[in-house]
Amino acid sequence: MQPTQDALVFIVDDDAGVREALAWLLRSRRLPSESFDSADEFVSFLNRNPNTAWTPNQPGCLLLDVRMPGLSGLALFEQLIERQLLDVLPVIFLTGHADVPTAVDAVKRGAFDFCEKPFSDNALVDRIEQALLRSAQTQAALKSKKTLQQNLSELTERERDVMRLVVEGLPNKLIADQLDISVRTVEVHRARVFDKMAVKSAVELANLMRRD
Repeated sequence: MQPTQDALVFIVDDDAGVREALAWLLRSRRLPSESFDSADEFVSFLNRNPNTAWTPNQPGCLLLDVRMPGLSGLALFEQLIERQLLDVLPVIFLTGHADVPTAVDAVKRGAFDFCEKPFSDNALVDRIEQALLRSAQTQAALKSKKTLQQNLSELTERERDVMRLVVEGLPNKLIADQLDISVRTVEVHRARVFDKMAVKSAVELANLMRRD
């Protein structure tokens, strides 16, 4: 998986110099970014999505200053926790020395990491790329789960019954006995289940259901 492909790094910092320096650094590493001069502006960006609980359609991470006028970085962080966005949009705090204990506490509560100003360019980009990888993996898992749920919704009640017994490892004859149907009918339902669930074997089906 290429975590930086089509990725987007969000920069939220009230210092224009910091925003410009970070944007330049990211461009030099072929990482596109979008900057916001306040946490309030970033919240407005989140809320422009009609679902309010914004979920990006591309890997992303957030570089977030701790101290800002208006809504603080920590207050924004609390909102991201409430929206359950920390896995899909990992947060890296940008902090001064005085804020290190606060940033450490935030990491314990789910922030991806913190970088103390002035930060090492290489170390920061390394952590950004790792955060983008987590975002990409989370999105892939969410997409897989959504696909599974959609496929399950297409099963008839009888197909669900057959699938449950197939996953338990029962052969067609025992499935037929338990459901009081013919073996041929089991075979038909089994084939339809495999087709709708996009699998080719009972083992693959069982593994798919375990991942859910």
